[in-house]
Amino acid sequence: MVESAVVVGAGLIGTSIALALGRHGVDVALSDRDPAALRLACDLGAGRALPEAPAAPADVAVIAVPPSVVPAALYDAQDRGLAHVYTDVASVKTSVITWAEALGCDLASYVPGHPMGGREKQGPGAARADLFLGRSWALCPTAKTDPTAVETVTRLAELCGADPLLVDEAAHDRAVALVSHAPHAVSAAVAARLLDGDATALALAGQGVRDMTRIAGGDPDLWVEILGHNAGPVAAVLERVAADLSAAAAALRSASPGGVGDLLERGRAGHARIPGKHGAHRTPDYAVLSVVIPDEPGALGRLFAAAAEAGVNVEDVRIDHSPGLPLGVAQLSVVPAAQERLARALTESGWSVHT
Repeated sequence: MVESAVVVGAGLIGTSIALALGRHGVDVALSDRDPAALRLACDLGAGRALPEAPAAPADVAVIAVPPSVVPAALYDAQDRGLAHVYTDVASVKTSVITWAEALGCDLASYVPGHPMGGREKQGPGAARADLFLGRSWALCPTAKTDPTAVETVTRLAELCGADPLLVDEAAHDRAVALVSHAPHAVSAAVAARLLDGDATALALAGQGVRDMTRIAGGDPDLWVEILGHNAGPVAAVLERVAADLSAAAAALRSASPGGVGDLLERGRAGHARIPGKHGAHRTPDYAVLSVVIPDEPGALGRLFAAAAEAGVNVEDVRIDHSPGLPLGVAQLSVVPAAQERLARALTESGWSVHT
């Protein structure tokens, strides 16, 4: 059982964890070096401020601070006896574990962790209770970690709606280099090219480039730290990406655009390997309905309500905004068998539907 928790660090991740735990009745105490961030997180209902001398240890303490700060914050939390079990949320594990052990942290009560959820926005104001819903949550216990501590942190992840996954710390760092860290650097490289774009190019920017560069809006200082802690695995992935792009550029300059086909085919095959909804090994083929929605409060809520009245579950949604117009297009993904029924119901409700 997890009935009480301490969250050290009231940023995006820490506050989101606190909000998720609060939904399940967990008593959450928060701390942060920034009084304004702590006050905002508490005002959002994430928990109460951690007293200087807690009456009793919590069931679990979450260290939600940048990677370089985790070892010292963990040592301080353990020294104060804030909890029976400790975990962290840093996106790199090997260096953090090594530093924590060197600092003298108790590894028996410590379960290194990493929830695979985040946003390009930072701070408690961007926090969401459902941030980890359906996401993987890596747990990287060391040889010294007590099994009961692993059970506690596993329950913590489940309360946040995540799917706990036990993984070796080195394997974790290689994996996130491929699926998180290197993609962020690639996104930043594409976004950096937009600095060369003139007004015409930017006016023509569509959803593709917006999707590709969304994560480039993250905090550069934080990402310099993350990439530095996982430098070797990230560099290896970026070198292979750079080789693919160099080969594609060479093919295009040789007036042989067909030479890019291999990269495009491998890209499509790689994309198909990304697990889909509910962890399926392959994303199902959904039917997509395009629905014109006004850019006004409550419009998306009314659209979802209409779909619910039709008895159709919206499996996924994407919104394309129309620059300069008070309109947008909601792309609703549904199972093919429900496409016609939903289109008919929405049309009868006055929505402009396109299939």
